[in-house]
Amino acid sequence: MGKDMTSGNPLKLILFFTLPMLLGNIFQQFYSMADTFIVSQTLGMNALAAVGSTGSITFLILGLAIGLTAGLAVITAQRFGRKDEAALRSSLGVSLIIVAIASMILTILATANTREILILMQTPPEIIDQAHDYLVIIFAGTGATVLFNYLSNVLRAIGDSRTPLIFLIIASILNVVLDYLFILAFNMNVEGAGYATIISQIVASILCLLYIKKHVPILRIHKEDWTLKWSEYKEHLRIGLPFGFQYSIIAVGTIAVQITLNQLGALSVAAYTAASKIDQLLTMPLQTIGVTMSTYAAQNFGAGKFDRIRKGVRVALKLTISYSITIGIILWFNGRFLSSFFVDGNHEAVLDLTDQFFKIQSPFYTFLALIFVLRLTLQGLGNSFAPTLAGAMELVARIFGAIILSKLFGFRGAIMSNPLAWISAVIPLVLSYYYTQRLLTNSPTPLALKLSLGSKGIVQAVNTLEDN
Repeated sequence: MGKDMTSGNPLKLILFFTLPMLLGNIFQQFYSMADTFIVSQTLGMNALAAVGSTGSITFLILGLAIGLTAGLAVITAQRFGRKDEAALRSSLGVSLIIVAIASMILTILATANTREILILMQTPPEIIDQAHDYLVIIFAGTGATVLFNYLSNVLRAIGDSRTPLIFLIIASILNVVLDYLFILAFNMNVEGAGYATIISQIVASILCLLYIKKHVPILRIHKEDWTLKWSEYKEHLRIGLPFGFQYSIIAVGTIAVQITLNQLGALSVAAYTAASKIDQLLTMPLQTIGVTMSTYAAQNFGAGKFDRIRKGVRVALKLTISYSITIGIILWFNGRFLSSFFVDGNHEAVLDLTDQFFKIQSPFYTFLALIFVLRLTLQGLGNSFAPTLAGAMELVARIFGAIILSKLFGFRGAIMSNPLAWISAVIPLVLSYYYTQRLLTNSPTPLALKLSLGSKGIVQAVNTLEDN
């Protein structure tokens, strides 16, 4: 069931909420890594490069919808913090309609233009057919992926991070089993990995729906909860769309890097794919704590407990900065070895490139820690300006690295775009949170409120302070 995060020790709340999500995300990464391992070991480096080359495209399309669901869940968390169950259920009805429409639009547009997107990204000829076959299946299952992410976000919004973990574990195990079945037993090539992913998402979505219907009455939508009030849709889109656009802005930068890698050849794509799997797994705790802070900040903002938000951020920053320094050291010395789990030892050139990847990125993970905590905290407050600005600055920096630095330094230059983007994104987030702290210490100024919350947030924050 749900967990109220507006009372109790912030450190314990953050840790106990984060751990189930972290386990779930690790399982998710493991089944993604299982895809990579099975594809690379059974279908070869070209197949690995084909699947890897689609990551930035799926992030662009699915990230828009998944970001939207995360933004919609912020409103759910705020209303849960206010103890307003009627408004919470109304939020669910509005959100489900928005999610359904967004999923249909994205599915149609993405499946109809898959090959054109791959051509535009200059995907190498030797892998474009396999990449196309894999992507079409992933895009066709957009609705299942988005629904599972939305339902998981809603459960987390009311403080339940354990149940999504259980369903994610089930989906992960099912995905691995189906990978082996489709690829090895049915000889389905990369399409098998696509079908395994979508089927597991469908199963997880069904399990979420059944669980909510049976065990979470606060999330059961009644007839009167469905509304056509434009004010409700406007409020949800005001928060949800910037979340989605932030994901898309980041994805566009990632695509710029992917185009550069495609131009450098299949070996560079394979190296980046293998190294990214390790990178994503070890940086997962940073992202997970950030997601926790979104729910934590939203619930406490809804309850008007601003000082608790400030204390929670301080705890989260201590945890994430300490961890980022640790993994930076680990990957600096062991990145090449860890990559060898996904790259055959005979491909020394690929392993050399993965070593370059980690030597360049590992000193900068502290900036990534700041991004996750501050961006998601601000988003939990209903912020739509600073995180979007940070995403835009990140995009400019990453494109600069992909276009300019890659021409000067090759593969090294392409990788340099990542830390350059992190440093650029941190600047507006730190400035915005600095002003937000003045709000959290009950000393709001017009500039602080405007930068941290936007116009609607100003009204809510001032009213809450006056009531207190």
